[in-house]
Amino acid sequence: MTSGSSGSALFTKPWKGIIDCYRTYLPVNDNTPIITLHEGNTPLVFAPHITKLCNIPGLSVYLKVEGANPTGSFKDRGMTVAVSKAIEEKSKAIICASTGNTSASAAAYAARARANGYKMDCFVLVPKGYVALGKLSQAMIYGAKVIQIKGNFDEALSLVKEIVSKYPVTLVNSLNPFRIEGQKTGAFEICEQLGKVPDVLAIPVGNAGNITAYWKGFCEYAKNDRPIMIGFEASGAAPIVQNKIIEKPETVATAIRIGNPASWKQAVNAAKESNGFIDTVTDEEILNAYKIIHQEEGIACEPASAASVAGLLKSAKAKKISPESTIVCILTGNGLKDPDTAINQGKSEGLEANPDLKEIITILDF
Repeated sequence: MTSGSSGSALFTKPWKGIIDCYRTYLPVNDNTPIITLHEGNTPLVFAPHITKLCNIPGLSVYLKVEGANPTGSFKDRGMTVAVSKAIEEKSKAIICASTGNTSASAAAYAARARANGYKMDCFVLVPKGYVALGKLSQAMIYGAKVIQIKGNFDEALSLVKEIVSKYPVTLVNSLNPFRIEGQKTGAFEICEQLGKVPDVLAIPVGNAGNITAYWKGFCEYAKNDRPIMIGFEASGAAPIVQNKIIEKPETVATAIRIGNPASWKQAVNAAKESNGFIDTVTDEEILNAYKIIHQEEGIACEPASAASVAGLLKSAKAKKISPESTIVCILTGNGLKDPDTAINQGKSEGLEANPDLKEIITILDF
């Protein structure tokens, strides 16, 4: 692929989704029913405050706002391909384990399939008490059958894999290779929006499918010019960095609260092949970056998304980022996915006042 090969499609015709734009790079054919919500084509926004905080000469930091996808996360890129292929293969049901975003996306694309006249049920297993309300409500209202298990994501995924091995239902977690194929298109878009391949890509790491997909996309886009991949796990859920399965992962960033990533090996390979690394960030670092992204850049993201920026700031302080670099941080999900954290971390503390001008002016402290 060259920058101009589909770049014109990106900007000069009505956007109809990633399959329409990147069909020749995806495993679809004339027999594939395309189930789309016009996902992709998300903003790439320069981040002046974060650039300044890094304090590295000639640095430019951009944020890829994947929360602008139809269900509010990057999962839609992979789900359009996975569900389209499931229907092509005559499947009538999909299933996933989820920390939230996958369930929302799977449920929405199943609903879209039904709108197109196909029978498509959606079943979801989520860890009870560990899915942000915004995501859980999405899966429910889109019509999925949601089961909250008394366990963690890794246990839910094990159950789902067993179900798929015994019953006629299609798995749409990132173990499904069509998910990775769809998610790689984020790399294509970044290169086209920048007009070049970035020097560094910073990305949260949970189940590790996204870092795997982006690396695949960059390798297909430009064989001789690829970014350094730097991925970040939450310190309380860091199986790759600790090189062991975490039985009870814990982090405020629920989307990456995973102790045994499905794409563990592929993520390690992506970091190694790109001369990059996978590191950890603490919940404190994640929440600090989360507030910076919102309050200093004006962009909303969920806590897990902020792991990419937290990791970049940590790496810049440790002198692991070269001067004159162009950095892209992936913001994986929308801020409205987790309203409780937004309220808890906001500047306003729910101030109240009587409808009296003098009292309000006193509170405003002009």
